[in-house]
Amino acid sequence: MTTPALWVEYADEFPVRRALTYLNHAAVSPLCRRAADAMHGLITDATLFGSIHYETWMKAYDRLRVAAAALINANAGEIALVKNTSEGIAIFANGLKWRAGDVVVAFHEEFPSNFYPWKRLEAEGVEVRWLSCFDSLDQIDAACQGARLLAISYVQYLSGYRVDLDAIGEICARRGAIFFVDSIQGMGAFPIDVRRSRIHALAADGHKWMLGPEGCGVLYIQQDLQDDVFPTEFGWTNTAQYTDYSSRDMALRPDAGRYECGTLNTAGCFGLAASLEFILEVGVERIAAAVQSRTDEIHAGVTSLGFETLSERSAGTGAGIVSFRKQSVESHLVVKRLKDAKISVAGRQGWVRAAPHFYISPEDVKLLLDVLQTI
Repeated sequence: MTTPALWVEYADEFPVRRALTYLNHAAVSPLCRRAADAMHGLITDATLFGSIHYETWMKAYDRLRVAAAALINANAGEIALVKNTSEGIAIFANGLKWRAGDVVVAFHEEFPSNFYPWKRLEAEGVEVRWLSCFDSLDQIDAACQGARLLAISYVQYLSGYRVDLDAIGEICARRGAIFFVDSIQGMGAFPIDVRRSRIHALAADGHKWMLGPEGCGVLYIQQDLQDDVFPTEFGWTNTAQYTDYSSRDMALRPDAGRYECGTLNTAGCFGLAASLEFILEVGVERIAAAVQSRTDEIHAGVTSLGFETLSERSAGTGAGIVSFRKQSVESHLVVKRLKDAKISVAGRQGWVRAAPHFYISPEDVKLLLDVLQTI
């Protein structure tokens, strides 16, 4: 019996297909049906019964931590629930005690949320050694000599370049540097193994490749590093005795929950837990193969039509993003033409960025290329 293609097998999980050819998952993904159903369930419960089922709601937090940990081969106690990637990065960057003379290795091409937290350390006497994500491993190795931390994105938001986490992790381990990863453009679409890659911390939001809602994300911090990262936002749920409202004991929770300073986005946690459980059911390896195939097809297709692409692709460096442009046509006009054809992409810094997920079919890619052929 032939196994159906992923976009056929899971077509019903993505109602957006009825309205759009959605190639904009590097921005904000449509909710998968399971995330939407989970959030609707919580909202209905709260509407009809208020907080009478609050204990049941709390179980969604644990489900989310367990699912996120399974996705990256971590422990649930190493997962904190945060609003977004930016908050996760800020908690980690600001929670470390920096000293003048410390060295950070960072990268020019980063999205601002993984650029500003390290750039601002320069004012505190921290040396930031700026590299390009396209620099060789030898250059990264040299820059890491004497470094306290390296921070990089798994997948760059504009070029779609996917770095070799295992190789960079080996460099950081050998050089004694903390390895931090902004994983928002890869988590859910490509495998991440924090143990194998020796990643000390990472942050990601659920509203892109994890097919969840905005305003709910995860922060992973390796257990033995947590005592070195102090919570910079301090509220009632950071403490070990947070369920005892009369307690004034400020001892921290013994896990990554110490970075959660108050009531969480419960509806978002319901949605993200459901979407991560869905991704785990489908299988990240299968998802990665489908995403890689669709973006390879887009890259080859736009190149054949005379568009310039931002970066080359290979089996090791390709991800779910292809950015392209034609010198004679402004990118926003291309985005509008595609939108008029009910094809969703994004305009970014003069480029058109396409980002298909696993449920996108080869026929969907052909629709994109057919419109681009007329431009």
